[in-house]
Amino acid sequence: MKRISLLLILMCSLLNAQENTQIAFVADIHLLDIYADYENFEGLPVPSQDKNAKIRSMNAQLHSTRLFNENYFVLKAVLDDIAGRGIKLVAFPGDYTDDGQPLNIEGLAKFLKKYEREYGISFFITTGNHDPVAPFNTPGGKHDFLGENGKEQAIFSDVSFLSSEKQNEVLTEPKLEKSGYDFILNNLADFGFFPKQKNKYWESPFSTYNYSDYTFKKAEKEAELSNRLYAINDSIKIPDASYLVEPIEGLWLLAIDGNSYLPRNNGGFSSASIGYNQTIDHKTHLFDWIKKVAQNAQDQNKQLVAFSHYPAVDFNEDASPELEDFLGKNKWQLERVPEERIAKTLAEAGVKLHFAGHMHINDTGKRDYGNGNFLVNIQTPSLAAYIPGYKILKLNKNFAEVETVTIDEVPRFDELFPLYKMEHDYLTKSNQKTWNIDILNSKNYHDFTEYHLENLVNLRFIPNDWNAEFYNFLSNLSAEDFYKTVAENRQNETDFLDWTGKDMIRDFYKIRNADKLAFADIPSKRLEEYKLIIEASKTNQLFKSENKNAQKLSQFLSIFDKFLNGLPANHFKINLETGEIISISNYQ
Repeated sequence: MKRISLLLILMCSLLNAQENTQIAFVADIHLLDIYADYENFEGLPVPSQDKNAKIRSMNAQLHSTRLFNENYFVLKAVLDDIAGRGIKLVAFPGDYTDDGQPLNIEGLAKFLKKYEREYGISFFITTGNHDPVAPFNTPGGKHDFLGENGKEQAIFSDVSFLSSEKQNEVLTEPKLEKSGYDFILNNLADFGFFPKQKNKYWESPFSTYNYSDYTFKKAEKEAELSNRLYAINDSIKIPDASYLVEPIEGLWLLAIDGNSYLPRNNGGFSSASIGYNQTIDHKTHLFDWIKKVAQNAQDQNKQLVAFSHYPAVDFNEDASPELEDFLGKNKWQLERVPEERIAKTLAEAGVKLHFAGHMHINDTGKRDYGNGNFLVNIQTPSLAAYIPGYKILKLNKNFAEVETVTIDEVPRFDELFPLYKMEHDYLTKSNQKTWNIDILNSKNYHDFTEYHLENLVNLRFIPNDWNAEFYNFLSNLSAEDFYKTVAENRQNETDFLDWTGKDMIRDFYKIRNADKLAFADIPSKRLEEYKLIIEASKTNQLFKSENKNAQKLSQFLSIFDKFLNGLPANHFKINLETGEIISISNYQ
């Protein structure tokens, strides 16, 4: 009788554990260890700190889709938040460092080991295009570290590629080279890349054992990198870092190494940033293995959750073809949009949940091919861009609940502001083009990333992506003029707020980045006015006009409409039987 009671208690405990399984997904940290030790660069003194900071310039940050420096503080804030929630499983879908430099890999390992030791958190990592940048170690560094008096300082691991006169202007730091697979996997070995005795199961695409005859010793032996190589041509083999792990009973985490590298004719390798579109053709063994894993998960009644750096579904609310017509080919990072065959391959293999990063956006994409073959792709926002946050997945037998946690307050986020002020003063005094200093008035990290995006739009996106004539036309339209342009002969149906097309463009990028999370940063009446204008445009024949600006306006409003009405991306449930996505929170 006692045995039966104990068995029932054990079964109930196991069921309860599975019902309350929580996994945090933290993407695109792009960690720069700003307080690491450099051999030949002292860095800059920071008020209230006893160590000098080695940071990139604000000018560099505001021309990049990611922040570099504040991520050091944000990572700690996020891990504190996760620990405070009692979450014990954390997955990183790649780009946890900014180019995989040894000093940043080592800095990340220190962070993670601390939280593993103090809070019992298990971390599981997969690769991104920034870690590793190439399969083997390559020279690295940047031209735009912030140096003395606010002037930029170049620091590289190797200066031999520079002309002799330029070499004198560059400082060297060996640990700024870009690490390859060997260094990264071995230095982050504790975080999923290799088996651990406490996990119930682990395998790679090259494992010869199966679940029924698994032992830790077998896994440990076969996990050696020499056993996990695939050929990219007749003479080069590189590792595939993919793995499957069962950290708790019944949960399978599938970490997909979506990186693929093609040798260039002039040496080196192509970037992995295209993602699955390239990988599906050059790592066929990987997709064969994914299909096998998904089938085994079904046969053994395991809940399978896949994560990779790269999206598996169009992340532009299926507006990518329109964006190409609107902005032109090779704009908006459209080469990164996954081809339809990616989602179809994964869904038909049996993968239903897929978490990704790479694009620094908050989004949900879905494909349903019938017969129970559906895929939900959850884009995890970056910690280094607007709106910063991470995802929490809660699993039970029939549903997956996904919640987005935004990171608004970050202790010490403004610690480097005095250094940026020095940089701005230098640029101003030397009559160089500078950035909007208002960013240094940010009240919190959320504000800081909002300013970052606004500067990025003005300094990079508009000049590089937009047709200048149309941008000038659109940005100068008042709200009233906007409505008159699209509503033909209708009378105004509202007293419009005082905004212009420039405000709309800025909000367009905010919504693209953060989905409906951005609604909290846009006046609600202005959002309603956007919707009114979009609805009025649907009965207009702008796209048939011979006026190029009118045609582009029609395209712009159609894309904006899709961005406003995408699938729930903030807090929602997924029916794991049907694929139905059900909104939970506001702003869905």
